[in-house]
This record gives sequence, C-alpha cells and structure tokens, in this order.
Amino acid sequence: MAVTLKDVAIRAGVSRSAVSRTFTEGASVSEKTRRKVEKAADELSYRPNALASSLTTGRTKLIGLVSNNFHNPIFLEVFDLFTRGLQDRGLRPLLVNLSDQTDPAGSVRMLRQYSVDGVIVASSTLPPSFAKEFRDAGVPVVHSFGRRSSAPQVHVVGIDNVECGRMAAQALIDRGYEHVAFLGGPEAATSTQDRLAGFMEVMRRHPGIAVSHSFASEYSFDAGRVEMTKQLMTDPAEAYFCGDDVLSIGALSAVAEAGLSVPGDVGIIGLNDMEMARWENINLTTIHQPVGEIINSSIDLVVATVDRPERTPEARLFPCRIVERGTLRPLVARGA
Repeated sequence: MAVTLKDVAIRAGVSRSAVSRTFTEGASVSEKTRRKVEKAADELSYRPNALASSLTTGRTKLIGLVSNNFHNPIFLEVFDLFTRGLQDRGLRPLLVNLSDQTDPAGSVRMLRQYSVDGVIVASSTLPPSFAKEFRDAGVPVVHSFGRRSSAPQVHVVGIDNVECGRMAAQALIDRGYEHVAFLGGPEAATSTQDRLAGFMEVMRRHPGIAVSHSFASEYSFDAGRVEMTKQLMTDPAEAYFCGDDVLSIGALSAVAEAGLSVPGDVGIIGLNDMEMARWENINLTTIHQPVGEIINSSIDLVVATVDRPERTPEARLFPCRIVERGTLRPLVARGA
C-alpha cells in the first residue's frame, strides 16, 4: 500500500499538520520538526502528492505553454528551454498545441479547467489580443516572442522585429546588392508585418535598389521552398531576407534544385540563428535572436505575475545581431 502522510506523522512522532507544513512551500515549521519529518519520509520512501498539496496552497505549479507552429524546428529548442527552465523552478509545463487555431477561447477554457497558475504564449505570429484573452479571464500571462509595444496590454518578452528588418536591409545594402527581396512568413503574422516594415523603411532611402516582397504560407521548410521556387521562375532577386531560418533553409533547397549557387547566384539572410543554421552544409548568414534569454525572462516574469497579478504589463526586448556565415557575398569595402 502507498505510504500516507499519516504514516510519516506516526514514524516522526509529530502531527499530520506538521508533516503537511513541512512539505508546503512557505509554511511555518521548526527546523527540528522538519528534520524529523524528512528523516521519517526518507525511511518510508514517502513522496508528497503534488495534486493534494495544491488543494492546501491554492497553487498547482502548472504553467500553460501555448504555441501554434510545431512545423518550425526552432520550437524544439524553445520547448526544451521552456520545459527545463520551468522544471528547474519547481514548476510543471502543460503544453497546448493550437495547430491552425487562432481563437483563444478554447485554450482559455481548457487551461482554466486545469487550474494553471499562469500561461506563457510562445508565438511570434499570434496577435496581442490572443494573450490578452487570458489576462481578461484572470489568468497571469506572458507573451513570449510577442509584438513590441510601447504600451503593452499584457507582458511581452521578445525582440524588435522592425529593427531586425532594418538590420537585414542594411546588410544587403552593405554588400552591394542592387535587386533585393523580402520573403516572409504568413502575411497576417505580426512578426512578418513588422520585419517587412523595417526592411522597406530602409530600402525606401535607396531608390536605386530594386525591391520586392512575397509571403510563404507558414514558417516551415516546405513553405520556404515552394515560395522560393516561384520566385526563381519569374524575375529572381540577387538576395533575399527570408524572415526566418526555416524559410531560409527551404529557400536554399529551392536554389540548389534550380542549379544555382549560394551566394554566387542568390544571397540569403535569415532570422533566429537556430541550431540547424550553424550546420556546415547550411552555414546560414542570419540574425541571432537570443532565445535563451527571452525564455528565462519569460519564466521569471510569469512567476512574478503569479505572485503579483496586479503588475502593470511591461515589454522586455532583447537586442539581436547579425551572424556572418556563408550565404551572403562579402561586404563591399568602403570607398570601393
């Protein structure tokens, strides 16, 4: 039979409430009693029931992790970092796969049924209103990789996608390309819109450079490959900002299939700097997004918000940088 709290109390010679307080975070118990209870628990191989303790504390230690693009390999990195980060803090992730859903009602309903302490929406494509639904329902929420705002309605942790678009545009200008293009993810995605806005802002200052844009159906290898294949069949640009590493890798595949070379015939720059981008056979020049820092900050913020739900929403933005590899031509020397 399973060892119970009562068995531990008898072995330790203390009350059941003393055993309960010993295994309840923040509860008051003397050091002497704690040692006796822990010794008895070890001797009996007793482990406290997490679900039972949640009835006492009012906390389940469950954090909902909501995402909507499992086709992008970077989510494996995101999921790994989030789950380990939560577990290291004594929390448990509850994963929600939205697939193609954009209505938050079902997710809000389900996560409330599980009495999660908080929610992290991990998506660069969902609008701010999605995460706000959780806040309106009284659930502490953080939108990781969310849209930058000077007056956010929920906590947002991520990057300035407009600035990333500017960085990519300048990188292509500095390499002397005269015909460039933006190949983005889904047109409705906030990350796509912001990256394109920054890209075009810089390009408008250089009217001598021909510029165009197009969109893939999703952030995936296949979508990037399909869209680049279309581009190569018409009037391809000399270089593309693909707006995401997985799109870039799909584009690289299409360029190779067309018998062209990178960066000789076509230059490509991505965004994320996911692990695959560093592989020798890919060697993608890209914009590094500090995913680990974003995730750690998101977890810290959701924990703080669980403790203080009245916190004013804040935006935490992390700087990005270009990682030079092998898919763009070399920089043009100044004065050349």
